[in-house]
Amino acid sequence: MATPTVPSASLTCSGLSFQWQDGTTVFDGLSLTIGRGRTGLVGTNGTGKSTLLRLLAGQLAPSQGSVTVGGSLAHLPQNITLDTTLRVDQALGIADRRAALRAIEDGDVREEHFDTVGDDWDVEERALATLGSLGLGDVELDRTVGQLSGGETILLRLAALLLERPDVLLLDEPTNNLDVFARRRLYEAVDSWRSGVLVVVSHDRELLERVDRIAELRSGSVSWYGGGYSAYEDALATQQEAAGRTLRAAEADVRRQKRELEETQIKVARRARANKKLDAQRKAPRIVAGEKKRQAQESGDKLRGLHEDRLSEAHERREEAAEAIRSDAEIRVSLPHTAVPAGRTVLGIDELSLAHGRLRGGSLHIHGPERIALVGRNGAGKTTLLRTLTGELAPLAGEAKTFVPLRFLPQRLDVLDDELSVAANVARLAPGVTDNHIRSQLARFLFKGARAEQPAGTLSGGERFRAALAATMLAAPAPQLLMLDEPTNSLDMASVRQLTSALASYEGALLIASHDLPFLESVGITRWLLLGEDLRETSAEEVRELLEAPDAG
Repeated sequence: MATPTVPSASLTCSGLSFQWQDGTTVFDGLSLTIGRGRTGLVGTNGTGKSTLLRLLAGQLAPSQGSVTVGGSLAHLPQNITLDTTLRVDQALGIADRRAALRAIEDGDVREEHFDTVGDDWDVEERALATLGSLGLGDVELDRTVGQLSGGETILLRLAALLLERPDVLLLDEPTNNLDVFARRRLYEAVDSWRSGVLVVVSHDRELLERVDRIAELRSGSVSWYGGGYSAYEDALATQQEAAGRTLRAAEADVRRQKRELEETQIKVARRARANKKLDAQRKAPRIVAGEKKRQAQESGDKLRGLHEDRLSEAHERREEAAEAIRSDAEIRVSLPHTAVPAGRTVLGIDELSLAHGRLRGGSLHIHGPERIALVGRNGAGKTTLLRTLTGELAPLAGEAKTFVPLRFLPQRLDVLDDELSVAANVARLAPGVTDNHIRSQLARFLFKGARAEQPAGTLSGGERFRAALAATMLAAPAPQLLMLDEPTNSLDMASVRQLTSALASYEGALLIASHDLPFLESVGITRWLLLGEDLRETSAEEVRELLEAPDAG
């Protein structure tokens, strides 16, 4: 469906409906208007936040309804893949203009060069200034994308979008893979947004504190809250407190109506017995007794019907009140075979040097159920180190050995086969485990019944992570060393709590690479390692100071 445009910066969808190919309905008649300013789009995983952004950006076609964009639109998706052979200026979309400027400076005054440049004579200066504002001041325009880290790639793509000067900018989990310093640069870019409509989907609380309003997507509709995330939480808490009072009152009403119905039934039964006894004593004519009995039954039925109607209405009010009460389901896992004795060696690294990254001659030994955080700046080589430990990448020098069953959950969640169901993905990594056991365990990961049959390719970002986590933790043999690479990427607040709950029940050793310091502190980290040219033990306080220092890196 074509996306019409109108002059001023705005974003509107009318009667929007969308279904996945397997028939799963995401939206049914959604109408929404987003005006100028910064809007944070929140909602639990699976509600369709990323799908909505893709519909607004024209990347998906709705089955019904329309999307109207006022002005130009740019979209930063969750998963960014750039050709590693591209030069930075090509990734920024300014290579042709740079080439034309160079030709004109060299005396080539053909009209085609002037047409290419247009009015953008300072494009190179703007590009460098934009890169500098995002902390990429040392990235040269002739450098190749393959020389950048994952976090730098995200910032480069954002710089390309900002150079377009869009009227509408959509950002989907933009802080994924960014270290604390890079996140601060992104926060500054959001703070400085003044030109039009900015919509941010994020689980980053600090980023969401910087928006003008919160739009909550829930059950296919949107509710609006003024202010940042704290204001949204306060409003939600007030709503839930009122909803709790309403539910308690409704439950009390149901109990009262039940009592009144029971009392009415007892009264009617007593009256019927009394009338029957009285008629027998008086020896009333049969026709008279029959008429009195009929009248008593009608009166009793009417009274019972009245109280049954009241009870039914009370049940309906209680159901409505209960629907307004929110409850975040928790992952509950029991993995008895993951326990590691305190003195057992789990992993040994000796004089390790990485093929990519800064590490040269690093050493590390993990014993027992230690919980180790691996932190460092973008480009330090955290992902490279984890992939080297799995044997996927060969080191430049040194060696790494694991002494227990190991499982690795990568950033891209490529442990899943998109064509297979959630249950089939787990079965693939757990040969010999019965289907009933797999399904009972998946229910603990909130994939119950038909949800376990959903193809992995149709899952939302948070659901996909939950499925990948299940496939990793439920693998056979049970992992006694679990390595996670940026596990909170794409997870909403509730899902982060679910992940924390799952890891709380895990009894093996943990090695987690993450920039999310609050999450790391919540999972009981016992040792902090800062990755640079070596592996240096540090503390949470020192990590925070190092990563937030203006001259960090």
